[in-house]
Amino acid sequence: MIKCRSLLKGIDYECIKGSADVDVSEVVNDSRKITKDCLFICIQGANFDGHNAASDAVKAGAAVLVISHEVELPGDAEVTVIKVADTRYAMAFISANYFGNPADDMKIIGVTGTKGKTTTAYFVKYILENAGYKVGLVGTIETIIGDRVIPASNTTPESYTLQKYFREMKEAGCQVVVMEASSQGFMMHRTQGFVFDYGIFTNIEPDHIGPNEHASFEEYLSCKAMLFKQCRVGIVNCDDRHWEKVTEGHTCALETYGFDERADLRASDLKLVTGAGFLGINFKVSGLLNMEIETDIPGKFSAYNALTAIAICRHFGVKEDDIKKALAGAKVKGRIEMVKVSDDFTLMIDYAHNAMALESLLTTLREYQPNRLVCLFGCGGNRSRLRRYEMGEVSGRLADLTIITSDNPRFEEPQDIIEDIKIGIGKTEGKYVELCDRKEAIRYAITHGQKGDIIVLAGKGHEDYQEIKGVKHPMDERVLIQEILSEINCGSDNS
Repeated sequence: MIKCRSLLKGIDYECIKGSADVDVSEVVNDSRKITKDCLFICIQGANFDGHNAASDAVKAGAAVLVISHEVELPGDAEVTVIKVADTRYAMAFISANYFGNPADDMKIIGVTGTKGKTTTAYFVKYILENAGYKVGLVGTIETIIGDRVIPASNTTPESYTLQKYFREMKEAGCQVVVMEASSQGFMMHRTQGFVFDYGIFTNIEPDHIGPNEHASFEEYLSCKAMLFKQCRVGIVNCDDRHWEKVTEGHTCALETYGFDERADLRASDLKLVTGAGFLGINFKVSGLLNMEIETDIPGKFSAYNALTAIAICRHFGVKEDDIKKALAGAKVKGRIEMVKVSDDFTLMIDYAHNAMALESLLTTLREYQPNRLVCLFGCGGNRSRLRRYEMGEVSGRLADLTIITSDNPRFEEPQDIIEDIKIGIGKTEGKYVELCDRKEAIRYAITHGQKGDIIVLAGKGHEDYQEIKGVKHPMDERVLIQEILSEINCGSDNS
């Protein structure tokens, strides 16, 4: 048991019923998980307001309710009621206190930006682990705690879950946590209750703007900017034209990185590297550190991701050789992930699943002057049809051949989605083939690969399923590729 008052440290509150000195068994924010003597935080969700469950929570034995507006209670209710301005904000502090403020005992790194968060976070993990640190990771793909891997549902988890992960990371001996900090996470106060030791800004572009996300680009930017009022040291990409706006009113020490000659940590002399079945980059680092870096992940944005990771890891006293070694072998699942199938052509898997990301990816790959640039993709069902037209148009314009296939059709017919993609391609002179079955589409890409081709399987990335009619069927493109190669080899052996 823990005193309610000790859980409320760091927040302004009013005890409007009962006593804040009552004992609490646990903290709960889901009305379906009420237990005797728990503290129940009434959260306003997208589809349900926890305040409406206050009466039932009391009947189920809750000792404390944390509310932000009036609730109906049984007349004889023996319960402590704590009123706060915002229950989500309060939940972050209550959760941190409940789990013993584990972030205080580790170095916490927060990476925010439209693009590059995931790759940068993994780069940091690789570098620090190569230098002997034990590192926990919280991100879009997964949360990693020691040998435990937990698939992610949100880039930045709810504050209660995040603090629980922090506690488990501390117990597992983690010295550092690197986490992706999303704009939604800031807006929903998931990152309150602790201070980031290092806050990193990669870039910002119009994205995540819509009815269920941000009302405007200005709101999106202001949410990203919150990081620099919640960290001790801010590290920002000064090549991004919004960096000064993002850091306006910052309360942290600030340093910059980028290709700009005024950056504190600078990249220069970028060279594209091409090998048998892989692509990469080489560049020089100067300023706060001086070294030459090479990594088997292509494109200028990979240089930015690597430079960002270097800017962070220099604060941990990592040796130059450890940085070079880690970045030379760094791979991130589903982020320009090279899969070796031939010395003649390059095949990769990438998560690009909207027009902006696909255009960035294909434009980057064009710089390597492939014999042909082949793009295989589909679009998700029960989503905007505009995305299909736009992705079709981008691939038709930038790829030499588009292979249209299926990608999470959900409750739509895959062929209907393909027809929409074809409308976009029809605005260009791009060539295409359509193969609804994704495995057959990948087989076609591999068996028709030509010397010097770059083939990209776009859209699925780290995902290992295909969602059809409400059911997620196992489907990992890496597994499909190996099955296809085995079948091709068996066919060769039998001929």
